[in-house]
Amino acid sequence: MDDNTEHSPKNWTESDVSNWLGSIGVKDHYIKKLHEEEVDGKILLSLDEEFLKTKICMKLGPAHLIIQKRDELINSNRTPQGKNKPSEGKKTERGQKTQQKPPQNVATSDEQPPAQIPVVEERDTGQEGSGLMSKADCKPRPFDEEAIDFMYFKNRVLLPESGAFNLIHPCHEFKSLATAVNLDRTRLQAKFAKEVLKFACGCMNTRTNGTIHFGVMDSKEGKGHVHGEIIGIPVPERDIYVDALDYIERCFSSDEEHVRQCVRPPRFIEVMDQDSTDQRYVVEVDIVPTISIVKSKVYEVRLPNFKESANKVEFEKPAVLRRVGSKTEPVIDLSNFYQRTKDRDAQREEAEKSQCFSIPAISQNLGRKLTMLITGGTKVMKEDQWFILVTNKLQPDHLCNIDWLLNMKMFCVFDFDPDSKKSGLCSKYLQHHAANMHSLQSYVIPTDVTLTDFTTRLHLFDQTSWIFCNGRSDFKGSEPPCDEMTWIKTKMTLLRESVSLICKQILPRGTYQVIFLLTSPVEKPLLHTFFQFFTDMKGHEDIICICELETNFLKWKSFVEGLCDAETVDNGSVVGMEMTHIDATIQRLQPVKVRASKYLPVFVKATCVLDTPTEEQMFSLEILTVDHCDETCKDSINDEKGKIESQFYHGGRVTWLNFWLAEQKYVGEVIERDAYKEVSNLLDEALTIDEDQTPVKSINIFHHPGSGGSTVARQVMWNRRKDLRCAVVKPSHQFDIVAQHAVELREYQEKDPQRCLPVMLLIEDSDQEYLDDLRNELEVAMNVKRIKCGRPCFILLSCRRSHNPEKMCKNFPLQNVSVTHKLSGIEKRKFAEKRKVLKGQYEPQFILTFVLMSEGFSAGYVTEFVGHLLQGIDHESVDTRLILYVALLNTYVQNSFISQSHCEAFLALTFHMERFHQRKFEELLSDQAKLVFLHLRDDKTHIQSIRIIHPLVAQEILIQLLDSSDTQSNLAMQLLCEKVLLEHRFGKEDFRSFLRALFIKRTRISKGDKHDSLFSPLIEHVREKEKNPDKATELLVEAFQQFNKDPFIAQQLARLQYTKEKFEEAKYWAETATKQLPNNSYILDTKGQVYRKWFLAKCKTLDKVPKTAKNTADAVETALKAQECFQECQRAAAAEREHINSSGHFAEVEVGSSLLKLISSVSVFANKNSGHTECMKYLLTDYIPEEVEQDWEPFHDRLKHLFKSMEECLEWISEDLSYFQTDSGADEEQTTEIPEEKIHHPLMWLAKKSAEFGKYYSEKASDGPISLVNLKPFQKRMAIYRLGGGNVTAILYKLTDKNAVPLLENILSLYPSNPLRAKLLPNDVVNYIMTHITLNCLSPQGKAPLLKDLQALCHPFIADKEKCSPSALFLLTLVFWPEDQDTDSEKERKYEIVQSAVDYLDKGYRTKIKDIPQRKRRLYTHFFLGGRSGLDKFVHKRKFENILKTLSVPEKRLKWFSGEAWKNPEIGKTLKLVSGWTEDGLVYLDGPKKKRFRLLPLHVPSVPHSDENISFYLGFTFRGPVAGNITVKK
Repeated sequence: MDDNTEHSPKNWTESDVSNWLGSIGVKDHYIKKLHEEEVDGKILLSLDEEFLKTKICMKLGPAHLIIQKRDELINSNRTPQGKNKPSEGKKTERGQKTQQKPPQNVATSDEQPPAQIPVVEERDTGQEGSGLMSKADCKPRPFDEEAIDFMYFKNRVLLPESGAFNLIHPCHEFKSLATAVNLDRTRLQAKFAKEVLKFACGCMNTRTNGTIHFGVMDSKEGKGHVHGEIIGIPVPERDIYVDALDYIERCFSSDEEHVRQCVRPPRFIEVMDQDSTDQRYVVEVDIVPTISIVKSKVYEVRLPNFKESANKVEFEKPAVLRRVGSKTEPVIDLSNFYQRTKDRDAQREEAEKSQCFSIPAISQNLGRKLTMLITGGTKVMKEDQWFILVTNKLQPDHLCNIDWLLNMKMFCVFDFDPDSKKSGLCSKYLQHHAANMHSLQSYVIPTDVTLTDFTTRLHLFDQTSWIFCNGRSDFKGSEPPCDEMTWIKTKMTLLRESVSLICKQILPRGTYQVIFLLTSPVEKPLLHTFFQFFTDMKGHEDIICICELETNFLKWKSFVEGLCDAETVDNGSVVGMEMTHIDATIQRLQPVKVRASKYLPVFVKATCVLDTPTEEQMFSLEILTVDHCDETCKDSINDEKGKIESQFYHGGRVTWLNFWLAEQKYVGEVIERDAYKEVSNLLDEALTIDEDQTPVKSINIFHHPGSGGSTVARQVMWNRRKDLRCAVVKPSHQFDIVAQHAVELREYQEKDPQRCLPVMLLIEDSDQEYLDDLRNELEVAMNVKRIKCGRPCFILLSCRRSHNPEKMCKNFPLQNVSVTHKLSGIEKRKFAEKRKVLKGQYEPQFILTFVLMSEGFSAGYVTEFVGHLLQGIDHESVDTRLILYVALLNTYVQNSFISQSHCEAFLALTFHMERFHQRKFEELLSDQAKLVFLHLRDDKTHIQSIRIIHPLVAQEILIQLLDSSDTQSNLAMQLLCEKVLLEHRFGKEDFRSFLRALFIKRTRISKGDKHDSLFSPLIEHVREKEKNPDKATELLVEAFQQFNKDPFIAQQLARLQYTKEKFEEAKYWAETATKQLPNNSYILDTKGQVYRKWFLAKCKTLDKVPKTAKNTADAVETALKAQECFQECQRAAAAEREHINSSGHFAEVEVGSSLLKLISSVSVFANKNSGHTECMKYLLTDYIPEEVEQDWEPFHDRLKHLFKSMEECLEWISEDLSYFQTDSGADEEQTTEIPEEKIHHPLMWLAKKSAEFGKYYSEKASDGPISLVNLKPFQKRMAIYRLGGGNVTAILYKLTDKNAVPLLENILSLYPSNPLRAKLLPNDVVNYIMTHITLNCLSPQGKAPLLKDLQALCHPFIADKEKCSPSALFLLTLVFWPEDQDTDSEKERKYEIVQSAVDYLDKGYRTKIKDIPQRKRRLYTHFFLGGRSGLDKFVHKRKFENILKTLSVPEKRLKWFSGEAWKNPEIGKTLKLVSGWTEDGLVYLDGPKKKRFRLLPLHVPSVPHSDENISFYLGFTFRGPVAGNITVKK
């Protein structure tokens, strides 16, 4: 044989086969027999031992030899996979997948290295040098079977054309028809008929079954394809091929009826092509020469040919044809052929008889198979396993047996039934569960939306997502259902994106299973869905196919076998099992009873059923029911109880199952700490009936991290679940959604909203702002519903981390409880006893955290404990590095973790993902990692993650594993550069969020931290403990790069650099941040602070030398640049709708004060005699001294504008504080935004800066007494500023100083003796009147002007309210408030003035407050209406401070907020009780006749819900008069 023949056995002739058989030692008589049977190369490739033994009568030995040597020959000619590179030419997509596998020791950026996908069998093309890849084999359609749903896939290869084998097994012939398909109807029909009838005649005469395939490449046709390769042909009209068989009557002169019976009508088998939407088919014709028809017959055919010359169809001469090997050839020796007719008939008859006897198929154990597939080889389904269902139309009898689906944690359903919501599976499912209706378009993520926001918006982990893949008939906004090809063109891309999003970004591999439930005939969209899941899941191991009817399965199977081998398809499919049996089998495997009822307590001391859809619609709440956990199957509990208990005592968060197991006596009791009784007592007090009860009560548990605060809170809820309605607020939900669901829970199945049980909500690890927003939302809801509160409607049980729980308790002893690491004497005894019990049940390593807790987390014990855990650790191993990374995050970032998927990628763990054989992640960790890692499961997503068992253990691990050369900063840098962790897809947002927080999240006392910091704790550690500020800079620079040049990290770098006095670098980073966020007021504030600090540093340097205009010019320029930045900050803050950032105004005043100090110290202005006068002349007039003219030339205009800008800033701050004025330090723990330099005592600061401003611009710069002789009006104004009378807030601040009376009198002496005639400026009028009112509050017996004189001064304000400042409008409401002795007409006129002023005040307030949440819109009440007349009727709020002076600031605020402070008898004696009424929840003043006078209530819950006559105390705010202590008149 030549080389070519040796390399291409499929091209061998019968002689070539005989030569090869001789070369391997086969005996001659066997070679002769095979030659007689016309065995050529193609037939040789299809032979098996059974054929050789039965048909050739060959002995077992030579038969085995032939098959073995044949296989070796094939393998020697096939390019070994993964070793030799393929020759040039295009690879198929499949070929690429099977050849490009990642190295086993390198983790991919996916969730883990791809599983080993079974490689489908591939065959050599036999075309050496053609550059073609070997292509996947596929099986032909089942022969001559009706109603078979089957399909082919483009570019797959059918077995070679074959000759007569056993007469029943069909021979095959391929025709591409690639050229002929483009012919006209007549020519195409002639071509098709010729090939079919030629093949049919050969088969009938040879008595063999056969199939001729059109759309399959023959070896003679087309380059670029292999023999048997499926390409398909377009079939616009099927009748062309069907009608072509009408040539039978014209081609066969006799027995044409027999031919009709043997030649089956054409079958059109669709060809799937993943890369094209063109519809193609393989046209097949089966030939079945049944012996009863063909017996004794020899058929002669005249084949049709279209003659182009004659332009018509002509017929060839009659010929008798037979099958010779893989070909159809004319019979040459006709006499011999006719003589052997009986032999051929006998062979056919015997073959047909043997076909009738077949061994019945052995029934599979489908129940066990289904069990193993669903549970992953265990006895019970996992509770945390997500399922994705893909299904088509369910029949009515199927819908009666879907209980097994109802108990599954269904992530989403891909539903191809457009009527599903109306009459299908969706409608049935919605009777038992809530679900969100989506389309494929819903799963397209907008570019500006994060993955977290996307999953939240679609509620993907809250409720089942029902994805209608082909329209939805009940929905008006849906596109109509479309046919298969239209779907492929319009919807397939969306499906691909949806599946990829779920498999590659949302659900990590191994956390979910995909079930294809095939209950109707399979169509192409369903197959495309499987292909996408198979591709994105990198294999078949987590995909299950359930199909009741085998006929529906065949098309599915033909598709799937093209992706993986037949055994894999069979192992992953359950076929032929009735839906009733599926339902019963899976229900037995589910850990929770199907349709188990849940119960809630009701007001009348009974219970009601909580139906599941309603529960799921309240998705922001985890509702604790009366019979919680009772639905748990007892079998699963016996297996899991030990694991559940040890997980808790190892450091895991307590679950409801822990309490249930203890209550049911499966395990020992959970210890009740002392704090449990404290919380219970506070709860009992809160639930006592009281007429003045507020609708929402708060109880706060502040706890050391890891001290058991959450356990205490949940223990209280568990034991109160039968008396109250209890729920845990799930994280990440908006307060308004939570409030809505809480109200729904309260009123669920209660007829009367007035008679409902209180709802206790547990809120964990949220900030005070969220709690206040939630409280406010609930109160508003109860007020709208007019609920009469004898007892609270809601109890907010807040559980928050704090480094000083005891201090938090002292602030609010009536509603705060502390939980610390330190145990009381009673607690120590309880823990010691429990420890003995647990040591008898578990190994010490399984209860580590409990052991630490029982020792009170003493520092010495923690050190010893961690040292023992880390004994023998390999410092160089990747496991140890992972331990260090997790410890670093856990030490500095609260509630941080790393997803298990990240860990697997980092450790480069390769899992051979087969069904039932997934190695557990824990088993692959080092012994030390197994001990210190706590494995967590997200309550919402069920995604696995890890953290260190306790924060104190994490801190100690860093101390013990890091030496002086291997610092935390080096470790942080390594973590920042771990590309595998940073780029890993699953849990990417969480990981990057924790890592970002590690570098930029600052500590806050209000968040439970020890102190407020300028930098993150890690950066503070590097700066202070490691004494390496440069390393801190390196870390932040690297973080800036890794986080896509995050402007907030650039902001941190600017801060860090100016603390190191590296101002050029600080300027660079500040400008970098502002380029990205040019309108962020906080970043602009940082930029201004860079220049401010730079300016102060320059001033410090100048202090060492005499100051001249020349050497101060640089500092002046820097100060002016700082002021420009702060003015930009002010403009940006004004435009921001959700924040009120006043830092720009405060900072501008600070810089202005420092700049004035520098200017006044320059030599030309420092002269004691005339220097100050010269300075004021320069700053306030056009005059420029010669000494500064040249050096300060760029600054003259801006320096002369300094007075105006500072005055405007001081006035703005005064007005701002007038609205939101607070006690000193009162809001220290309430601030939500941290500006660069926080002003802790703004009132004191403003008074001080106003005085400084007045001092610099007054006639005399010294601090001596002010002479009134010859002072001009401007100089008097500056003197007033200097004394503290320059603005309303500074004046009112004097009320804190009992010795301020002489000072106020001095201020008044600076005003004209007849201010009405002097025509004061509007601001001066306001300050003058406010000074009189303040003086009168401090010294009522002093000589005060008559009220009517002050009213006269205010008349200009009445005439032009639109231009009035808020202070002027506020004064109108004060001084024109009617008095008892006024006549009715006077009262009415004054009411009109006040009401008009209030309208403008309210408008200004709404502009000022922007879009700040309702809860944060606090107003300060400056004065209350007293019982006296004149100026004596104004009682300032500070008068009551002495009454409440024994209380802390937070308690004081709470007393005012709740209304308890009003009950003090001293307040009642001082204030005047005013009458009014309520109508529809609004408060009106009794008095005005022409127009109703509406008042705002100080405390909304105090407003009665019915229309009542009321009395109240009247207060005055910058929004208008308010009503406090509203009481219904009896």
